[in-house]
Amino acid sequence: MSEKGAQSRAKGAQRGAPVAIAAPRYPARIATAADALARIGQLPRPLVFTNGVFDVLHRGHVTCLDQARSLGASLVVAVNSDASARRLGKGDDRPLNSLDDRMAVLAALASVDLVVPFDADTPRDLIAACLPDVLVKGGDYTAESTAGAAEVIAAGGRFVAIPFASAHSTTALVERIRRQRIDTIR
Repeated sequence: MSEKGAQSRAKGAQRGAPVAIAAPRYPARIATAADALARIGQLPRPLVFTNGVFDVLHRGHVTCLDQARSLGASLVVAVNSDASARRLGKGDDRPLNSLDDRMAVLAALASVDLVVPFDADTPRDLIAACLPDVLVKGGDYTAESTAGAAEVIAAGGRFVAIPFASAHSTTALVERIRRQRIDTIR
């Protein structure tokens, strides 16, 4: 659009004229469980894969996702379903955000090419089915403690643990909020 056209459009918006707003683009980056493998298969290789709950997205998450994306041509993020997240024992009220909300926020990130849900305790079956070139987790994981790492390595891929750049944790953040709420009530 020309500069003059943009100025005219901005003036129209200021006067209350209707402005066409494009639909969000992120929904196209969200797969269903049923079409996840087909969608993953269409992505450029090398394929990078990571997973998590991503309950309250924070700086640690986006740093790790950005660094993970730099390891390949596309990044798939698998997200625990609400039931799967509850089984992790993070608290009866977790996740705080629904699966649909967590996937939408992740899909809106420039570093993420596709977001897929999983309902199992781990995404091992999904990882074994798509066999990414690089399986990424945060710095507190090892290949031995990561579901699917053995399958990826056996197929010629690699496992990468990205060191934590900062001390951020959703669980710690939720605990801090709870303490502040209790202190406020007292």
